[in-house]
Amino acid sequence: MRRVVVGLLLLCASSMFAQEQELSNIQIHGFAAQGLLYSSANNYLSTSSSSGSLAWTDGAVSFSDQVSDKLRVGLQMRVSQLGEFGGSNLQVDWASGDYRANDKLRFSVGKVKTVVGLFNDTQDVDAAHLWALLPQDVYPIDNKSFDLAHYGADFYGEIASGNHAGTLSYRAYAGYRTLDLGSGYVKEINLTLPSLQQAFGLPDAQITSSPSGKVFGGDLRWQSPLKGLLIGASASAEDMQGSAGAISFRAARNVVTQEYAKFEKGKFFTAFEIKRMPVGFSLTANTAGGLFTVPNPVDWRSWYVMTSYRATEKFQFGTYYSHLVDAGGGQNTSLSGNHSKDWTISGRYNFNPHFYAKLEEHFVHGTDTGFYSDSNPNGKKPRTNILAARIGVAF
Repeated sequence: MRRVVVGLLLLCASSMFAQEQELSNIQIHGFAAQGLLYSSANNYLSTSSSSGSLAWTDGAVSFSDQVSDKLRVGLQMRVSQLGEFGGSNLQVDWASGDYRANDKLRFSVGKVKTVVGLFNDTQDVDAAHLWALLPQDVYPIDNKSFDLAHYGADFYGEIASGNHAGTLSYRAYAGYRTLDLGSGYVKEINLTLPSLQQAFGLPDAQITSSPSGKVFGGDLRWQSPLKGLLIGASASAEDMQGSAGAISFRAARNVVTQEYAKFEKGKFFTAFEIKRMPVGFSLTANTAGGLFTVPNPVDWRSWYVMTSYRATEKFQFGTYYSHLVDAGGGQNTSLSGNHSKDWTISGRYNFNPHFYAKLEEHFVHGTDTGFYSDSNPNGKKPRTNILAARIGVAF
């Protein structure tokens, strides 16, 4: 895996030099990063983190070209590995064309980045953030490939209302998304299948084709007249269907909402988000006696607040608190398996404009986010401290 990332970077660097000589309009950017996870209890994100795990490697390269004054095209390719998630195969994160009719109206088509909340459309660029891990209750890294982009079309733009009213940006999109077979959602579903298959005397089967569903959504954000203050809200309606042998599953059409704000002034940054994700999930077993449906609803309610400070040109530090409960089906949210509370302290040092390192400590109470039963066969302890470290290069 590491050889693939290094090879990709070398190829891109040489390509970049050649392209700059002949095609000055093409921009090439990328990064490669290696991470470490070490936890005091419980294995995290399908890794062997309780023993220390280096199974966290990824790299990406993006190409974009300003074809004309109004049309821009681009794509990003990635290889990544996080425990059982990802692999050595090259994946396309996004690939889209963007047409600007004017500042108030633009269009994007293809595999388009999904603009949701503050960080969804930038979570694929490790070098862009202070945090080794963004708040996992809102931006779960084990489902990044699903959340990052959709296939379809967007229309968006911004309306400037003058110095006294700020600027209003809007975006609407429609299309569909697919679940990567190596994602956390697929892993969770596969872990629930054996008990249902045994109960109905069905043969063992796992998900072998990517589940998919339609998605419609939008984002509205206001850059206020107070310099540095941004306020916004996102909403999406989505569904999902798939199957594993004689069992089919479905997430009924649901509406996910996110409200957020951030404030930046000089070296200081602070932000918060609130997210609600209710999912009417159910599994249906096709047996000799007919169809039997087992509901398994979830209602994830999460939020975080964060702040950071750039102490010097090279050193930045910060902290956040992230909170999630699953209130689906009237569950007891005080149980450790139905909530997650994560207090994080983080620091980043830039050795130069292209080379950086991150170090952060997570103090986690609850096991609802990122802890899998097959990675913790002896059960999950309610509290875990997690050390996350990253070192990376960007161009």
